[in-house]
Amino acid sequence: MLGGTRTISGRCRIKLQHHSSFSSAPPPPELLRLHYPAGIESRKYKAAQEAQPPMPSAQINRILKANEFGHTLPRGPASHGVLGFHSNMLPSNHPGEDRRSSATCLPGRGGVMFGVFDGHAGAACAHAVSQRLFYYIAVATLPLRTLAELERAVEEERAVQPLLEWHKHPRDHSCPDGAAISFQSLRNYWQERLEEEEEEEEEEELHGGGRVTSALVSAFLRLDYDLSVEAQVHMSMSSTRRVSLPEEAVSPPSPLRVALSGCTACVAHVSKGVLHVANLGDSRAVLGVREPDGTWSAVSLSSDHNAENPDELQRILGEHPLSERRTAVRHDRLLGLLLPFRAFGDVRFKWSAETLRRVYETRPEVRRTPPPPHYLTPPYLSARPEVTVHRITPGDRFLVLATDGLWELMHRQTVVQLVGEHLTGLQQQRPISLGAGTTLGAMQGLLLERKGRGLSVLEDQNAATHLLRHALGDDGYGTVAPNRLAKMLSLPAELARRYRDDITITVIHLNEPEL
Repeated sequence: MLGGTRTISGRCRIKLQHHSSFSSAPPPPELLRLHYPAGIESRKYKAAQEAQPPMPSAQINRILKANEFGHTLPRGPASHGVLGFHSNMLPSNHPGEDRRSSATCLPGRGGVMFGVFDGHAGAACAHAVSQRLFYYIAVATLPLRTLAELERAVEEERAVQPLLEWHKHPRDHSCPDGAAISFQSLRNYWQERLEEEEEEEEEEELHGGGRVTSALVSAFLRLDYDLSVEAQVHMSMSSTRRVSLPEEAVSPPSPLRVALSGCTACVAHVSKGVLHVANLGDSRAVLGVREPDGTWSAVSLSSDHNAENPDELQRILGEHPLSERRTAVRHDRLLGLLLPFRAFGDVRFKWSAETLRRVYETRPEVRRTPPPPHYLTPPYLSARPEVTVHRITPGDRFLVLATDGLWELMHRQTVVQLVGEHLTGLQQQRPISLGAGTTLGAMQGLLLERKGRGLSVLEDQNAATHLLRHALGDDGYGTVAPNRLAKMLSLPAELARRYRDDITITVIHLNEPEL
């Protein structure tokens, strides 16, 4: 749908050069030791584990690298200051509920977009949003003249210029989506833009940052609105037809199933050296900044939307009557049920009580998820993102987008330190460049200098995989304990979720490398 896909298998090495050494990071706090829950099944598993030989390193690498992906963007204005990215996913749920997306916006002002999406109550909403949100952002940011040409092409049944060039791992194509429904909703969106907006190009150029911010907010809200409308239309047209369940992966989930599930989203949009982060929920964006003295700093570009954020808690309480102060948020959850306070989908926290009653009366198969208690003044859940704007500076080297599964295991400073040192290691593994007049003595000096650094060959060329390995196998002192890593990766599906969540990571490399 209005997009081209570039699928690149294998590993992609981004060539970055650094010369300064880095100071050692303080040892990260020790991760929780594995204690298997009591019960006959866990006792059987523990006994089986003790009887089995350790997991071979080759098998560990196969598991860790099954979903890794990397892409290098061509140098020039079209990259908008992005060199490339590394990404990886490690599911805990079966099937996994996380999704990721990366794409280049082709026409108009352009830009490069990246996103991580953390689903709950199934993967249906996360998958739909990962497939559709970037199209909405493209439509929201395109000039009206480009949208008018797009509409004329559709009306005249001519070939339509792609809006996006996708950068995807082959496994990211595994689930279908409702292309016909989603295209019509997207077309309605750009038609409304053409009818309602008057664009002044000079004004937009002057206030470009604000224009992208409003476009991101508009795209998020409109997609969430369309997911809701599509579900209600589906209900009215097929009131007796059974809703597809999450395990029915052979066909697209129904619009109602998409809307009843939910997902958080953390999206980065980079255009002409300006970075916008639009966040919804508890995934995070952290900027890795290289300081003049060679050390690394972690700068948060997003805030969690949950009860641990005092501003977010006050926002929720302020949107509902004083009589609901004890019920709107209970046990740090929305209505005592949902952890994130902002998300796509999750219409049982948004629709009117009357609409929800109709769902439960006409759809017996969804009664297993009863309406929330104390549901008095909906909506309780918002899909309005919080947008952070940052102009990229020479010290900004990379941006890490990750779902909460990573941040539950690692502090942001540890994450930035690991990625920074990983990039340094990649640079120091590169072949030495010798000039035409290099003598044997000078060559020997360069080789001795490299040997003195004491660098071992990095096991992972992909920075996201490097983070996964440390997140699961860290021994508390900054190194990976193979036995711990093997245990974490060998947990069966029924136990894995007790120790970690799905983890999705995208590391976006910024700026030109130092020479």
